[in-house]
Amino acid sequence: MDSDRKIKSDTGWADGTEAKSSRQPSCNSLAKSCAGIRAVIFDLDGVICHTDEYHYQAWLAVARRLGIPFDRRINSRLRGVSRMESLNIILGEAGRHYTEEEKQRLAEEKNRIYREMLGRMTPEDLSGDVKSALNGLRLKGIGLAVGSSSRNTSFILERLGLSDYFDAVADGTQITRSKPDPEVFLLAADKLGVQPARALVVEDAAAGIEAARAGGFPSAAIGEAASRMGADYVLEKISDVLKLV
Repeated sequence: MDSDRKIKSDTGWADGTEAKSSRQPSCNSLAKSCAGIRAVIFDLDGVICHTDEYHYQAWLAVARRLGIPFDRRINSRLRGVSRMESLNIILGEAGRHYTEEEKQRLAEEKNRIYREMLGRMTPEDLSGDVKSALNGLRLKGIGLAVGSSSRNTSFILERLGLSDYFDAVADGTQITRSKPDPEVFLLAADKLGVQPARALVVEDAAAGIEAARAGGFPSAAIGEAASRMGADYVLEKISDVLKLV
């Protein structure tokens, strides 16, 4: 991080266990390749926390009310994209045209259902592996940010007890273009005061990996994105990121 930028150093968490190496590249090449990384930008859903099932159930409730076919196959196409873009994908299965006003009401309906489900989240939903990763990065002096297309980012971080933890948060309330456009990651890097080449993006969605590449960021893929081409590194678990910095 820049010498004139203060990074929080108190986490209140115990140190995590040592991370295993990612599948590829090798540990030696990782250490060499990431020597200049000064910050890590995390996607939220599917990386810091897992709200995918909440999204699915909320969209399913809306689709069922409308009589529109919706299943997990269609749901997989919604990963990493904005709420309105997700709605457009779902409405593509409908047999009628929806006005922009109707779409806005449907998006708000979905979000009400989703936020009710999010209200069940607590700090206990934050995994030990994620805590270990965040704690380890903080101890290394690495800047931490969230870069998410979700407009519920602040609420989710609050529910997880992470409202004041990250050095920067860029989310769907601050951008006009969602992933695969790199806007959210560029905003996060700007808030951190680092160049894209010095900020590692951690993503679980193909759209996020594509956004990182478009913005000039090195990227580490986990989950579904790990099986796709395009990421610079592959993680088996979030704490593997400690091997990269």
